[in-house]
Amino acid sequence: MHQRIAAERDGLSTRYNMARNRSDHRKSGRTSREFNFASFLWRFLASLSLVMVTYNPTQYSYVAWLRAATPEAPLGPEHFVVGVVLLIGWVILLAATQRSLGTFGLLLGGALLGGLVWLLTDIGWINVSTMGSATWVGLFCVAALLSVGLSWSHVWRRLTGQFEVDDGDD
Repeated sequence: MHQRIAAERDGLSTRYNMARNRSDHRKSGRTSREFNFASFLWRFLASLSLVMVTYNPTQYSYVAWLRAATPEAPLGPEHFVVGVVLLIGWVILLAATQRSLGTFGLLLGGALLGGLVWLLTDIGWINVSTMGSATWVGLFCVAALLSVGLSWSHVWRRLTGQFEVDDGDD
């Protein structure tokens, strides 16, 4: 009975969707539409992984791997394939974030993160006096903004009860 009420509330009125949700519930102990802190954490870790693999101030990133190419060890197909995989990841995350937050939302999110960094620096909780430390903070902020963008439609549905639906690609 509880699943039927939840399915109707979510707009899932067909028998197929109700059966699928019951099946998902039996397998995992929760419905497939549930969003919680763990869901956000997975999105943050995925975003952080993409950001850090692409660039970080150490020698262990895609950008550093490209810079390390020399005439003796030139760029090869492995560099190209990894670059395309990273580009696909960036396109997916940026498109989802742009659609979810919009330009104004991205500006507000960036302003909020910038203000938080300023506040935490001002009270002495973080140090951005070196280029390396400022880069790490900036990379974490980019990952945070991407993960909020990936999660925003779930948060919006929880706050308002309304679904966000795209009419299609314009």
